[in-house]
Parts: sequence; C-alpha cells; structure tokens
Amino acid sequence: MTLPRDPWFWPALLAALSMAVLFADGVRGAMSLRRLHRVPPVPDAEAPPVSVVIAARDEERGIEHALASVLTQRYGPLEVVVVDDRSADATGAILDRMAAADPRLRVVHVTELPAGWLGKNHALQVGAAEAAGDYVLFTDADVVMEPDTLARAIGLMRAEGIDHLAAAPRVEMPSLALRVFVVLFSLFFAIAFRPWKLRDPQSRAHIGIGAFNLVRTRAYRDAGGHLPIRMRPDDDLKLGKLMKKRGFRQDFVVATESLRVEWYRTFGELVRGLMKNGYAGMEYRLSWVAGTTAAHLLVFVLPWVAVWITGGAAQLLFGAAVGLAFVMYAGAARAQGVSPLYGVLFPVATLVFLYIVWRAAAVTIANDGIDWRGTHYALDELRANEV
Repeated sequence: MTLPRDPWFWPALLAALSMAVLFADGVRGAMSLRRLHRVPPVPDAEAPPVSVVIAARDEERGIEHALASVLTQRYGPLEVVVVDDRSADATGAILDRMAAADPRLRVVHVTELPAGWLGKNHALQVGAAEAAGDYVLFTDADVVMEPDTLARAIGLMRAEGIDHLAAAPRVEMPSLALRVFVVLFSLFFAIAFRPWKLRDPQSRAHIGIGAFNLVRTRAYRDAGGHLPIRMRPDDDLKLGKLMKKRGFRQDFVVATESLRVEWYRTFGELVRGLMKNGYAGMEYRLSWVAGTTAAHLLVFVLPWVAVWITGGAAQLLFGAAVGLAFVMYAGAARAQGVSPLYGVLFPVATLVFLYIVWRAAAVTIANDGIDWRGTHYALDELRANEV
C-alpha cells in the first residue's frame, strides 16, 4: 500500500475526521435536547415553594425590567431574594422601592466583602442562606423570563427527579460582530460540555448557566453551597460540576423561547467582560490554552484556508471539514434566531475567540489576578480554588 505523498493529506484527514466526529455527536445530541416551552407546567396544587436568588451590583440599567418578569411568574409559592452587592448606582434604591410594593421580594444589602470570596459568589451564598423554598433558582439581574418559565422548569424537575436544571437563554445581540461571535461561542460551549450527556450518571459531563441554575435546596446545601466555589469567576459552570461530582441528577434544556438576556451591548464590552473568566475556563493552565489553540486552528481555521490552496484528496477532505463546520454553525445560529449565512465568518470568529482566551491569560498573569467590579483577586487564590 502506497501512502499519500501530499504533505497536506494528513492534516486534512485529521481535520475532516475530527469535524465528522464532532458533527455526528453534536447532531445526535442536539436532537435529544428538550425545549423548555414544550414541557408541561407543574399543576398549581403540586407546586413546591421556590426561592429565586439574584446577585446585583450596579444593575440600574435593566434590573427593574428583569425583576418584574420574575415577580410576574405564574407560580404561587414564590419568594425572591435579591442581594445588593455593594452597588454604587441606584440599584439599591430601585430594589427597596420594588420590595415595598411586593411582599414576596426581600432585599439584602451587602456593604463589605469578606476575604476569600468573589463578590458575586458571596452574594449568592448570602441570598441562598435566606431562601426558604424547596428549590432555589439562581439567575442574573438582567435575565427576562416568560411568565410560565418557572412552572415548566419545576414540572420537569419533579417529573424526572432532577436535582439541578440548567437552561440556555436566547442571547440578544445588537450588532453583527456580537451575533457572529455569540453563535460560535454557544457552539464551542456545546462541543466542550456536551449537555446531552448530563443525564448519564456515568458521564463526567456537567454544565451550569448563570442565567438559569435551578437546584433542589437540599442537594445544593449538601454540596456545600457556593463555599466550595467561592473564588471561581466561572461559578455557574462550577456549580454544575460540583453538583455532578456529588452524584446529584442533572439536566439541561434549551429555553430560547422562555428566557432572554442581553449579554453585552458592544463587542468591546464583551472582550472586557470575558477577561475575568477566560483564563479560568482553562483552569489557569497555559498548557490548556496552547492545546486549545492548536486544536481550534487545525479543525476550525486551517480547512477554510487550505481548501483554496490544495488539490486532490487533501482539498476534498478540507472541503468536507468546511462543509460540516458550516452546517454546525447554521444549526447553532438557528437556535439563536440568527442567519446561518454568518457561518462564512466561522474562521474569523474562531480567531477572535482564541485572541480573547490568550488575552485573558496574559492579562491575568501580568496583573497577578483579575479585577472584577472594583475588586482585585490574586491569581494564587484563584488557582487554589479547584473543583
């Protein structure tokens, strides 16, 4: 047997095979995911008490609208605990005014951050300590919910004995650059965390989403609450990992019809926002950053370039990799209500993603930690909080 002599053949074969595996796994997995708006809501007579916990710091721009959507949930036994985490704007005043008008809403004002805690994680721990419900929903201060969201989520958890349910929202993206990037980010997120495997107790797959992490209160407290992840800027993901490691049942739903959030308003704001957890997502290891970069360049960037400069079998393989990547992007775009034609920018968006990861690593190392909402957190402390 004569081996191909074209030096492009082997990277082309590797890229095509990698894309084929990712495509097959992703398509099969995506077809198994449930959509929250199709789940029957829990009957009113069977609805258990639920506590919604929100951490808020300088959220005056959107918190009133988001919180109003929580308070108008069609769900009887509901309480809402919002922790005002050292806000310097009108957030505290807005919350106090809303609490005066609705007895279900309680506001806790935090004025100092104890050592060894990230601000948001501490605020969520404080809020959860106040929660009296059988279930606790951790959500963000800018998430807007449809009125039946909570009833449907609880209906699914009770029907299937789930301890932790994460839901993916629709991300509102005001600019082209954001639309292209966020769709790619959601695709990479799915590839990395494989949410369709959460139900398998033998799988190490785990997930958590800051917009909607709904947990059974007893399971959350048995796992230690937010204390084991007190210095994790990726606390939403690590809460999911913590729950999975402790043996609790976990699931994921697509909730783009039920939840929406404006992630960032501008591309520059997105880049700055990801500085806090871009390196944390690599577990503060440059080896992970380098490995991720090599894999993404080979599978998601090289084929789009090499397909134009190669020939023969290598060109066909690179073309197959490009085609599969485009179809995968189109599927992710459809889920977010975005034109699949933006898939032609797949390699550009991938390079932007890698730039953000490298920049986050470089800034974190140079700064010996991260600066997040007015507080500096040392790199040694961040690294020490492994989950």
